[in-house]
Amino acid sequence: MRFLTRRLVLPSDLNYGDSLFGGRVLQWIDEEAAIYAICQLETNYLVTKHIGEITFEAPALKGDVIEFGLETKKVGSSSITISCLVRNKATKKTICFADDIVFVQINPETRKPVAHGKNLEQLAQATAKEIETLNVSVSNR
Repeated sequence: MRFLTRRLVLPSDLNYGDSLFGGRVLQWIDEEAAIYAICQLETNYLVTKHIGEITFEAPALKGDVIEFGLETKKVGSSSITISCLVRNKATKKTICFADDIVFVQINPETRKPVAHGKNLEQLAQATAKEIETLNVSVSNR
């Protein structure tokens, strides 16, 4: 699982119990997973079709930095299925896990599903290549 983004829990993100509001984290999960799917399939024409089981395990509090881990679970002819783990950056404690987030590529005019032409192996190779290009050493100046 690759942890790609982070967010700071602000006072406006809290519920009545002074912890991260579940609806806010679900919004962030959908957004982060959509961005991940867009990058994987190289298209903006995706819609969220399904979000499976979501398990909340620990609270996030004001000032916590949380991070989103994403991975491709399955690839269909017009869909991609993703898992998302949200955890506390400092403690690595799981805040919640969303499984089976499905996005479908659509034709922007007809709004009907269309094949994206990718498979799991291709996406894994592209990800490995991307990671390799990011692993550049930084020299001290």
